[in-house]
Amino acid sequence: MGMGLEYFSFADLWSPVMMVIALLIILLYSLVTGPWRERFAGSGPVEKRRQAAFITGILLLYLAQGGPLSLMGHLMFTFHMTAMAISYFIVPALLIYGVPVWLWRSTFSRPVWRPLRFLMNPLFGLFAFNLLFSVYHMPANHDWIMTHYVFHGFYYLAMLAAAMISWWHVMCPVPEWSRLTNLRKLGFIFLNGLLLTPACVLIIFATTPLFSVYSDPDTWVRAMGYCISGNPADFLSRFQGGPAFFSLMSPTDDQQLGGIIMKLLQEFVNIVALYTVFMQWYRRERAQDDDPTFDHASSGRLNNV
Repeated sequence: MGMGLEYFSFADLWSPVMMVIALLIILLYSLVTGPWRERFAGSGPVEKRRQAAFITGILLLYLAQGGPLSLMGHLMFTFHMTAMAISYFIVPALLIYGVPVWLWRSTFSRPVWRPLRFLMNPLFGLFAFNLLFSVYHMPANHDWIMTHYVFHGFYYLAMLAAAMISWWHVMCPVPEWSRLTNLRKLGFIFLNGLLLTPACVLIIFATTPLFSVYSDPDTWVRAMGYCISGNPADFLSRFQGGPAFFSLMSPTDDQQLGGIIMKLLQEFVNIVALYTVFMQWYRRERAQDDDPTFDHASSGRLNNV
């Protein structure tokens, strides 16, 4: 049995406004990295793999927050957590990698950003997203945010910004802006996964439904107003049982599966990040060992800064 997505319109499933925003961002990126790049100091051609990474990141973010996965995330908690994992564990890494180094330098070297430099402290990057995510998934907070659309949009933007800052410390593309050695990056990734564990454990091992959005028809109808146009109460009144009509499993099973998916996807991404950082560290050490002119004493002092 399907989820009943055929009952929803194209606009409900694909959010034309979000689609236009995503396409405009891709168009702007293509212009800045293409015909407009001469306007930026130190600019150069952008590799195809970086372009593909950025465009993929924007499309994934659109699918998770404006496409069918967004609507499905209002029908089942499992898809909600899948969308969260894509938006905050995968998309930030793709976007950071996809933006060329010269564009990062040109944009964030401007004096206007100086008052906000405290946000780039690694401790802020470590705790900000995990705190926002954990607070959001406290049951009362989650239901309130899901039913207050303007705050919902700003909160999701704040989580995306916090996730970008967190990933920046792991894969900082501008060498002179990196604040962590490779060893500290490994510790950062490990702690990042550890801090998210309590929220996931609470969800996975709960034996009763925690979130009214997925178990109470009235709360669900209010939350669905974020996804569908018109009067959601009139449209959704035809479906007996509210969210249970569309769900493929019981609220408790759906909730537990959602928590498991979130944690597994985070751990998979973290393992990839740990492997990547370790191999970069290993290759650099090998290259230095093979270079007879390299000053290991000076390197040690610099790495401890």
